[in-house]
Amino acid sequence: MGLDNSQKNYIKKNLRHLPVSKIAADLGLPENEVLDYLKKKWSPEKFEKFRRNQHVRDNVPGQSAASFSFISFFRENLMVLAFLAFLVIAAYANSFGNGFVSDDIGGFATNKNIGNISNIFAGPAHFSVSALFQLVAFHIGGLHPFTFRAINIFFHLGCVILIYILLSLSMNKRVAVIAASLFAVHPILTESVTWISGGLYSIYAFFFLLSFLFYLFSQSSRKYFKYAVIFFILSVFSSEKALALFLVFALYELAFGSLRYNWKKIMPFFSISFVLLVLYVAKIGYRTTAIETQSYQAGGGMYNPFIQIPVAIGSYLKLIFWPARLTLYQTEMSFSQGQYLILLLISLVFLGAIIWSYFKNKNYFFWLVFFVITLLPTLTPFKISWIVAERYVYLGTLGIVVVMAMLFDKLLKINENAKMVGYFALTIVVASLSVRTIIRNQDWKSEDTLWIATAQVAPSGQNIHNNLGDVYARQGDMQKAIDEFKKAIEINPNYADAYHNLGNTYQAMGQLDLAMENYQKAASINPQLWQSYQNMAAIYFNAGDYQKALENIKKAAEINPTDENLKQNVELIEAKAQK
Repeated sequence: MGLDNSQKNYIKKNLRHLPVSKIAADLGLPENEVLDYLKKKWSPEKFEKFRRNQHVRDNVPGQSAASFSFISFFRENLMVLAFLAFLVIAAYANSFGNGFVSDDIGGFATNKNIGNISNIFAGPAHFSVSALFQLVAFHIGGLHPFTFRAINIFFHLGCVILIYILLSLSMNKRVAVIAASLFAVHPILTESVTWISGGLYSIYAFFFLLSFLFYLFSQSSRKYFKYAVIFFILSVFSSEKALALFLVFALYELAFGSLRYNWKKIMPFFSISFVLLVLYVAKIGYRTTAIETQSYQAGGGMYNPFIQIPVAIGSYLKLIFWPARLTLYQTEMSFSQGQYLILLLISLVFLGAIIWSYFKNKNYFFWLVFFVITLLPTLTPFKISWIVAERYVYLGTLGIVVVMAMLFDKLLKINENAKMVGYFALTIVVASLSVRTIIRNQDWKSEDTLWIATAQVAPSGQNIHNNLGDVYARQGDMQKAIDEFKKAIEINPNYADAYHNLGNTYQAMGQLDLAMENYQKAASINPQLWQSYQNMAAIYFNAGDYQKALENIKKAAEINPTDENLKQNVELIEAKAQK
C-alpha cells in the first residue's frame, strides 16, 4: 500500500528536522515504509548519505531533544566519569605546587591590574572570557598560583567529559572512553593545563565543544541552536584561535548532513567569526610591535607555506605520537633536506588519509580534517605566531586521538585474542602518557626548572639562553650566567635584554666598567629600557658623579613616569647634586 499525498508532504516538510522514527510514529507507519519511499525517490548515493546522517541524528539529537538529560547521563555514567576525573587528577596532581613561570610573571605575579575588572576588557576583541576566569581565581585565592592553575585543570576536565558525551552519543561508549582517556593524560596538552598562561586554550576548547554538542542536539530540536551560538561566542571571546572553528560546523554538514540545505545554520557562526576577525586584524600591528619589542627581531614578513605547513603538520603529528621533545619554545625549526622531506612525506600521507577517508569512512574524514581546522589560525604565512607551539594543538589533538580510539575499537572487535592484546596495549599507552605528563609537569615547577629543561630541547633560542642566564645568576654561578647571556647575544646581536642582564651580572661581580658598557649598549638598542638608565644612575651615584647619575635617573623616570621609587630617587639625587 503506497503513501498518500498528505503523508508524502509531511515527510518532505519534516525530514530535515525530525528523525525517521519520529516521522513514522507521527504518520502511524512502519519506519521501513518511510525508508522504502525515500529509497525509491532518491539516487542510491543520496539515500546512503541520508542514512549515514540519520544514524548520527538517531544517536545524538534524537536523544537530546526527546530524552537526553545531563543529570541522567551523569548518573548512568558515574563510574566512567569518575575514572576520567581520576586520570586527570592523577596526571596533574604534582603540578598543584608549581609556581608562576615565564609569561605568568608579568601576566599574573607582577600585574597590578590582575584584580581589576577593567582587565577583562583589555583584549583584542575588547572582552576576554579567559581574563574573566582569571579575575575570579584572583578573588578566590589571591596571587597564589594554585588557584589560577586549578581553573586550567577544571576546564581540561570539562573538555574530557564533553569528549566522552559527544562520542558516546555519536559513536559508541568504548570509542568515547578510549578517546577521552587518551586526551585526559596526553603530555602535549600540559602547556595548556600546567602553564597558567596557556590556560586560554583549554577554556576556548571547552566552550567550543559545548557549542558543537548543542549544534548536534539542534539537528532534531531547534531550541538548542541558540545555546550552540552562545557557547560559540564564549569560545571566540576566549581566544582568537577559535575564529576558524565555524568551519567545523560546515565540515559536519559535509560529512554527515547536507551542506547544500543547511548552510544557513552555519551563517551565524561565520558572521560572529568574521566580525571578531575584523577586530583582531585591526590589532595585528600591536602584535607585530610586541614581537619586535620582546625578541628584538624584525617582525612582519611571511613564512614560505611550502615549508611552514609540512613542518608544522609533521611536527605536531610526531609530538602527538612520540611526545619526547616537549618544550615551551619549539625553536629548532632548521632542517636538513632529508629531515624536511620526511616531514613533507608525513604531511602528504596525512593528506592522502584525508582523501581516502572522504570516500571510505566519514568519521575518520571528519576528525582528520578537524585536526587541520583547529590549526588554521596558526598556519597563516604571516609571522604573528610560532611555526610550532604545543598549546596551539590542544584542541586539534582531539582529532587524532579520536581516530586512534576508532582504530583501537576496530582491533578489539576482531576476536578475543585481539581484544586481550588491544586492552593490554591501550593500558600501556595510557600509563606511559600519564607518566610522561607527570614528568613534564616537573619542568613547569619553577623558572629554574623550566629554562633548564627548555634549553636542553631548544638550544638555539635567544630568549631561552637569556632566561637561563637569569637562572644561573640567581644560583650564584656568575660565570655560567655570563656565558648564557653571551650566547643569547651571539644568536641575536641586537638583543637589548641580554646586554642589560649581562650588565647586571658584571655589576654584581664588581666589574663596573663592563657593567656600564653593557648598560649603554642595551639602552642604545632599546631607548625604552629604563632599567638600564636606572642602573647606570646607581653606578654614577656610588662613584660620586651626581650630575651623570641625575641625567640617567631622569631618563628612567621619563620612560616610566608612574614608578614612585624612580620619582623618589630623582629627588634624592637632585638633593645630592645641589650640595
